[in-house]
Amino acid sequence: MQYTAGVRRTASALMVAAAATALMTGCTPSGDAGAAGEPSQSVQSPVPGTTAGGSGAGGTGSAKPAVPVSPTVSGGKAKPCTIDAVKVTEARQAAVRPPGTGTGAAIVAVANVSKSTCTLQGFPTVAGAGNGSPDKNVPLTTTHSGSATTVSLAPGARAWTKLTFVNVQGEADGYCVSGATPASFPTLVVGVPGAGAHQTALDDGVLALCDNKATVTAYSATKPS
Repeated sequence: MQYTAGVRRTASALMVAAAATALMTGCTPSGDAGAAGEPSQSVQSPVPGTTAGGSGAGGTGSAKPAVPVSPTVSGGKAKPCTIDAVKVTEARQAAVRPPGTGTGAAIVAVANVSKSTCTLQGFPTVAGAGNGSPDKNVPLTTTHSGSATTVSLAPGARAWTKLTFVNVQGEADGYCVSGATPASFPTLVVGVPGAGAHQTALDDGVLALCDNKATVTAYSATKPS
């Protein structure tokens, strides 16, 4: 009897020790983790577009920033200049001009005054400005000289055209070889393809010409003489 009681006391002691060990280790009787007493682990959320391991869908490990698109570029090409983008910056008598006492020829420059590159292509239109009224402008019949190519104008860059007139001959009021009466205009109205008409005065006097005609070159990045 004493032997049996001693065995029972020993077994009970072993069961109590086992239970205490289970509580200290936080294990369930089956040995699985996740019991209520198990400490929680903190997991950082990955950066959008990456996995928790730091690599994205492409395996690069970092998100690429968006690339800004220039508002003046469409399909990789600069947009045509508008009336607000260009301004006449120079209009003067040309160094090379027909003989006579009139204006003979004029060099006109237009500049890109916007903040973005734009393009222009073509020939100018020309008119003698009326006295304070666009209705009194006198359009000149123009003949094109050469061919037109696209000119790309960065901000501040200029394009040039040369206007050659039927020159006035003689002294004083002069005369026209055709017999017409010479015309005189204080300012010119020069058209830019797709960018409107711009009024300007010559740097060195009024415009004097015959027959209301002009031969014009296309706008070019090369300054004519």
